[in-house]
Amino acid sequence: MNWIEQVTILDLLVKGFIVGVVVSAPLGPVGVLCIQRTLNKGRWFGFVTGLGASLSDICYALITGYGMSFMDDLILKHHLFLQFVGSVMLLIFGIYTFRSNPVKSLRPTSATRGTYLHNFVTAFFLTLSNPLIIFLFIGLFARFSFVMPGSPIGFQLVGYAAIILGALCWWFGITYFINKVRTRFNVRGIWLLNRIIGSVVIVASIVGIVFSITGKSIS
Repeated sequence: MNWIEQVTILDLLVKGFIVGVVVSAPLGPVGVLCIQRTLNKGRWFGFVTGLGASLSDICYALITGYGMSFMDDLILKHHLFLQFVGSVMLLIFGIYTFRSNPVKSLRPTSATRGTYLHNFVTAFFLTLSNPLIIFLFIGLFARFSFVMPGSPIGFQLVGYAAIILGALCWWFGITYFINKVRTRFNVRGIWLLNRIIGSVVIVASIVGIVFSITGKSIS
């Protein structure tokens, strides 16, 4: 039995869920927009903003997965090395997130709420305008050996569904939290939250590097 056959549906669900959360969590322009809309328009306007971002993210996830599926031999023979490379990429991303200042992404908000559809569509195209997210997906897919050559299409779809679930859970949770602390949440809160997210990614990537170097696969 090879390493692919040892992967269970539960493993894939957990991996996909983590990927969805990690991709959504950093407070870039869309994350800050989601917080702003939650504070100024209400929780559900913030959530549909995250929903629009999630749809764009899954489009890039499918593109990344499709591209990596052509590297069957490389993935099968060098999955530990790819996990190491993916962990290093995540470490760089975590450091960048930690050092970045999301407050710079704050923009004046519209005086009108607009419709849920309008908030959804604007978030979708704002996220879609940043194709660099593909590099984050490459790092995550490599780290978790998410792309498994030869696996059934249904098995793969479960993984992508888990990514969507992880993203939606993040947006649901963050809008709930922001809505609850809206009277105490300020610019410093955005900065601190981003620092915490960056720190978690850094620690997780270092653990991944150590496992890869010692030849222990956590996939």
